[in-house]
Amino acid sequence: MSFREWVAPSPYDLARTLRTLRRGQADPTFRRADDGSWWRTLRSPAGPATLRIHSRTENGVQVVTGQAWGPGTDWALHALPDLLGADDDPAQFTARHRAVAVAQRAHRGVRLARTGLVMESLIPAVLEQRITTGSAHAAWRRLVQLYGEDAPGPAPEGMRVMPAPNVWRMIPSWEWHRANVDRSRAAAIVRACQRAARLEEAAAMELPAAMARIQLIEGIGPWTAAETLQRALGAPDALTLGDLHLPVQITYALTGERGGTDARMLELLAPYAGQRHRAARYLLLGGRLPNRRAHRAPHSRIAHL
Repeated sequence: MSFREWVAPSPYDLARTLRTLRRGQADPTFRRADDGSWWRTLRSPAGPATLRIHSRTENGVQVVTGQAWGPGTDWALHALPDLLGADDDPAQFTARHRAVAVAQRAHRGVRLARTGLVMESLIPAVLEQRITTGSAHAAWRRLVQLYGEDAPGPAPEGMRVMPAPNVWRMIPSWEWHRANVDRSRAAAIVRACQRAARLEEAAAMELPAAMARIQLIEGIGPWTAAETLQRALGAPDALTLGDLHLPVQITYALTGERGGTDARMLELLAPYAGQRHRAARYLLLGGRLPNRRAHRAPHSRIAHL
């Protein structure tokens, strides 16, 4: 076991910074322990790793410690500050609406995590296409449990490392079916895994080039690319387009209007060019959101890929 410490800025919200990486409460690659520590498994370029993240306060300063096990230990600890949002700079953000300003003040400690890993966010994003979030999380959980590896080190029971790209490519059709993954999503994942090395290069690109690289794969469009790069790059402008709910939520939060389209959302968020994902994140964390009605569309995340 090796460890690394990072002194967090003040204020800093570890939980909300990391929570976007978890795919549901029972995600086998991400766990919050009873002692408040966060456990994460990853498949780094150097191999699998388990990472435990916890924080303490010393002399009024928040110190975050990462402990790691497995072949990917050095890579995971080197990437720890990026994961915690060390290079993210919310100070570059200026609120242009009262609702955004209120949410920003309430959540000043939130940073955008940067994993530096594309496939670990891309595959679950593809699974979330066109179906309910709960069903996508169940599919992710089932496939990782079946085809992933045991987590290195003293990880909590049941934690797994996501399968390698060559393993995803070999999953038989009936297992995709049992996980409720239709043929088009399974095929998109397989195609992405065939080009995994090229896709991982997007983690070192600027956002426009990274978006273009990921969308070269058939079955992966702007929604999936944005959801992936929000996490892999910690990109503050990677606004999700094509979502069934986000335009409605953003439009209501900023105007009180019912209904909303991508075009209307883009119009409202135009003053946040370069920071549109961050603005949306603040609003989802602390803005006023429309109540879900009983007969609305199911919780399918997207209208487009």
